Amino acid sequence: MTINFDKMTLKEMRDLQGRLERAISSFEDRKRREAMAAVENVAREHGFSLTDLTGGKMKRAGTVPPKYSNPGDPTMTWTGRGRKPRWVQESLNKGKTLDDLLI
Repeated sequence: MTINFDKMTLKEMRDLQGRLERAISSFEDRKRREAMAAVENVAREHGFSLTDLTGGKMKRAGTVPPKYSNPGDPTMTWTGRGRKPRWVQESLNKGKTLDDLLI
């Protein structure tokens, strides 16, 4: 199949680009699932689960519950992961500890 880009409008090229990106993403997802299934089958053939072999460090989905809350506004929370929110840093600068902010 030959595509003549010189005869295409910008909109047609962008549409083609979007379709191509979706097709590539779908292809990669399918290949990833196939590879994961193959690895799980090999592990099973040897009497293991994939979790056994990876030490239980499989990617986990879900959210992390908040661990800290702002005493001045309890709706402002932080899980303790990532960069500290401004209100946490301000509380620490005022002499509080993270234990003081625990939920």
